[in-house]
Amino acid sequence: MPLPDLLPIQPFTRPARGEVTLPGSKSITNRALLLAALCDAPVTLTGALFSEDTHLMAEALRQLGFTVLADERALTLRVADQARGFAGGDQSVDIFVGLAGTAARFLTALCAAAPRGVYRIDGVPQMRKRPMKPLIEALRSLGADVRCTGEEGFFPLEIHARGLAGARVELDASESSQLLSALLMVAPNAKGDVHIRLRGGVRESFVDMTKRMMRAFTPDDWPIVDHDDDGAILVRAQPWPYAMMGGTYAIEPDATAASYFQALPLATGGALHLPGLGPPGAGLQGDSAFAGVLARVRQQPRNENFHEISDTFLTLAALAPLLDGPTRITGIAHTRKQETDRVAGAARELAKLGQDVVEEHDALTITPRPLRSGVEIETYGDHRFAMSFGILGCHDLHRDGRPWLSIKHPACCAKTFPHFFELLESLRKKSLAP
Repeated sequence: MPLPDLLPIQPFTRPARGEVTLPGSKSITNRALLLAALCDAPVTLTGALFSEDTHLMAEALRQLGFTVLADERALTLRVADQARGFAGGDQSVDIFVGLAGTAARFLTALCAAAPRGVYRIDGVPQMRKRPMKPLIEALRSLGADVRCTGEEGFFPLEIHARGLAGARVELDASESSQLLSALLMVAPNAKGDVHIRLRGGVRESFVDMTKRMMRAFTPDDWPIVDHDDDGAILVRAQPWPYAMMGGTYAIEPDATAASYFQALPLATGGALHLPGLGPPGAGLQGDSAFAGVLARVRQQPRNENFHEISDTFLTLAALAPLLDGPTRITGIAHTRKQETDRVAGAARELAKLGQDVVEEHDALTITPRPLRSGVEIETYGDHRFAMSFGILGCHDLHRDGRPWLSIKHPACCAKTFPHFFELLESLRKKSLAP
């Protein structure tokens, strides 16, 4: 059922309980789609995420000549006909990436690494503001012909593909680790080894995810990513570098999506079971460390650095009004250049709720004050605002089940979690059952 433009959140009047089946990880699904496209035989992804971002990635691969078969009921994506990829010769292909950062960065690198063809890539207006320049410059250093047809360093792009050469490049991935991940995944297809010297910091958890997935898609005896004598990242070139033994790759449940349901009992009481979600550090996703944040949430002083798990910082920020004492959240400056400026947006929405908020470039300090009722939360087209503040709205502020908080444009959750509010409502109903 379509969601309304303004969704009042129905509070839980009894403690949350039950089991939550999480969607597959967006980060893993889109990386796996790219790696599967570079394999030498069909690959089936199980437990895949079906959302706006993964749809955009899969559809782009189809436009590039690959076969991508989707079975949403079975949660599988099958990538095949890899030899037909980029087979269009001199034909031009238009690719739309919406607001999907992973698809935008990964597809830019993939098209630059193609042997031939002209590829025009663009997204929604907000995508034209997201960081691309470091990746564009690195690809150009490898011989790619990447043209910015609007503002230099941003979408829209036009790529005249001729493959990548091996070379030494510099890359600043401090604004988005996706810039480095994109380059890493296509670098084995270059004509020679690629040496990547990093400038600035990088979110290591997502880069580590990329490296481990590259390893999973390569033969055991081939060291695909290493370091050279100068300390730069070394990616060795290899014809048809990727192959998935057994032809199947399993996608983990989304640890970022899990954060909302791990935090729900803070708003409602009770407890939930999240099957398939391993303990922190057990899987590929750094965001599994959010469980540790929750374990410390009753402690004071409450000061959490979210640099490595910044996709979850809004979950804590939205629930900070329900905690005793101030909450300080740091390591989030790079989130100002994501779907929206998440730091400024969080400060605005929390202030509307009556909270005392101090905004800094890289931090927020939230001191609880009595929550205001009747507030409409602006989502800025950002799924994480909708879901984080949706969890806060589950708190029974008036102790009588009356909605007190509404979410504007909740359908933006389709980006990564299309059925989020449907699942939330089903949990509320389960909590009422005798």
